[in-house]
Order: sequence, then structure tokens, then C-alpha cells
Amino acid sequence: MMAALVEAGVLRSGVLLGSLTTYKLGGPAKWFAQPADEVELMAVLEVARDIDVPIVTLGRGSNVVISDAGLDAVVIQLGSGFGTATINADGIVAAGAAMPLPRVARYAAEHDRGGLEFMVGIPGSVGGAVRMNAGCFGSETAQWLIDATIISTTTAERRVATPQDLEMQYRTTNLGTDEIVSSARFATIARPQAESLAEMRTITAWRRDHQPGGTFNAGSAFKNPPGDAAGRIIDSLGLKGFRVGGAAVSFKHANFFEADADATPQDVYALVHRVKEKVLSATGIELTPEIVFLGVFEPVSGSQPEERP
Repeated sequence: MMAALVEAGVLRSGVLLGSLTTYKLGGPAKWFAQPADEVELMAVLEVARDIDVPIVTLGRGSNVVISDAGLDAVVIQLGSGFGTATINADGIVAAGAAMPLPRVARYAAEHDRGGLEFMVGIPGSVGGAVRMNAGCFGSETAQWLIDATIISTTTAERRVATPQDLEMQYRTTNLGTDEIVSSARFATIARPQAESLAEMRTITAWRRDHQPGGTFNAGSAFKNPPGDAAGRIIDSLGLKGFRVGGAAVSFKHANFFEADADATPQDVYALVHRVKEKVLSATGIELTPEIVFLGVFEPVSGSQPEERP
């Protein structure tokens, strides 16, 4: 099975992962797979179980930093067969987990359906949106999700889960690292295409004016604490421009951490932890990172070494 997947190009070794993330940082995967459909996905999962190597699912890499050492794992990025959508007569949009969220928003609008316009402001995929209950501009995935199809990487069993099943809360669900979202269904509302497009233009204009574009970053570095905004707190401490190596807090939005061309994954890791420590020391508020760090990172200011998976 493994030899056949390698020969077919579905399974490759030593693929550099940095180019698959928005930070453009990170070393190689022991094995990298981009299954085109569920049949190939099941074959990859079988091989991973046979060789007893951890599995890491990578979406569009918009909230991930991978260490320079890479990942001793089978890294799976769902391929083309998971990147399409359909819509039925009731306006329910069924989308594959690899479909970019802006495309989902525009697809619904093309069929005079609204509600998903907020997705145009999120640079992730459907799978990542379900896993993290992504949201912006007052809306989040849980409000519109009907259900998602989940595949266990350990048993290959499929299940269909509702937002209640997933215990979706602010930027979190109960999905484990041994579960892959393969598709999702979203409710929509009747809305003229012109209105949806106008709202999406407003969202993209706001992002252009208030968030750093054209830089290497992963969106919000921290989740917002209850009743406040992480960016406001970081800004209030005068930390815009605060730098560790090649990574710095954005001058445009304090909850965005930008990487220079010569930055390392460790620089971003250290910056996140240094800012977290400064906020805790000054305010007593413990910020929770939205950025997910994968691989081995050196400890910062007395913290413990971190390694995932």
C-alpha cells in the first residue's frame, strides 16, 4: 500500500511545509500526503497506522507555525476533491473541508444566498473553520453550521456531528487531533447577490484599512478575552513594534505578529510567549494564543519546551 501511494505521488517524503503556511516558515514533513478524495485519504490513514507515525492535518496554514526541525509525522493536506461545493433548493451549502472560506462566501452569493459573507474575511478553509469555530464581524461558524462529517484517523470511522455535538464555543470545539473534518453543510438565507457582494466589499475594505496586508502573519495571535480585545490590551501596553529577532508586533494592529524575510519559527514562538508574559504581568490577564505551534520549540523565559504533535 505504501509503495503504491509513493509511486502515485500521493505520499511524499521531505516536503518543506513552510510554503504551505501564511508565515512561510517551517521545516520538512517526514511524510506528506495530499489525497485527492476520500478513497486516497483512507489509504493514507491506513499507511500511517501501519508505520505507527503521528498524523497532522494541515489546512491552508493560516494559523500555524511549524518549527525548523519539521514534523516527524504524516502531514495530510486535503486535495482537490475536498475543495468543491454544492447548494440545494433549500439553500444549504455543502462544502469540502479544503475549500477556502472566501470562495464559500462568494459561492453562496452567486446563488442569491446570504449569511456567510463574514467568511470572506477569514483566510482559512472549511475544515479549519469548523475545528476552530472561526468567525469575524459579529458572526461565527457555529451560527451557520448544520453539521460536519468527521473522520477518525485511528479507526477510519466517519460520523456526522452538529454544532452541539462539537460543543462549539468561542474559537474552540471538542475535536481531537485524531479527527479530520472532511466536509460541512451550512445554512443560508435568501439574499440578493448584489447585497451580499456589497457586504463582502465592506468587510474586505475594513480588513485592508485595519489589518496588515502583504506581510507574513497568521491573523490574530491571541483569542480575545471575555469583554475585551487582545489587540487593545497589547496596544495599551505600548507593545506595537515590540520585536524578538525577525518577528514583531504589527504597528497597524497589535494582535497581528509579522515576520520578516529572515525570521525563524522560534522568533514567532518567542514573541508570542514574551507578549503573553508582559500582558499577564501588567494586567493579570492570561491571553490564549490562536496561533498553533507544531514541532519542537525552545522554552522562553522559564517556560517548558514545547513539542507537537
